[in-house]
Amino acid sequence: MSQGDVSATAAAAAAAAKFQGGEKIRITVYNEPTLSGDYEIDQNGVVSLPLAGTIKATGLTQVQLEQELARKFRSEYLRNPRVTVAILQYRPIYIVGEVEKQGEYAFKPGLNVLTAMASAGGGTYRANRNYVLIQHFGETTMKEYPQSGSTMVLPGDLIKVPERYF
Repeated sequence: MSQGDVSATAAAAAAAAKFQGGEKIRITVYNEPTLSGDYEIDQNGVVSLPLAGTIKATGLTQVQLEQELARKFRSEYLRNPRVTVAILQYRPIYIVGEVEKQGEYAFKPGLNVLTAMASAGGGTYRANRNYVLIQHFGETTMKEYPQSGSTMVLPGDLIKVPERYF
């Protein structure tokens, strides 16, 4: 695992979050309770709203989605819409391999490999203590990352704790 991959993951975790399919968001249109509500971004990256129709949310930051929604509402129905978007629930992470409780876990901003493993009950006595394998959402292969607090986890990650060899 190169230092570049670790740095790229840390930069992605620190960067403005971009929306992904499977996330739940709250959209608030000021003074328009019928347009405000909780919505889910589907697996195709689209959110469907009353009056505005479907909007591609995947890959947009919070500010970009707010601007896109305001533009859509302005052109159709409202004079000067003020829109805010908040993430209610991120795409979950999955932890498998040599941990006490394999499974799906909620993602929280700032999550690193050690805290993710702790939420899964920690490593078993057979767990490798030096590295983990991570497949980021949208990638097709797993890469080796150091098992440390500086290895950040992203929404949708699949983390595998391998077995160590004596």
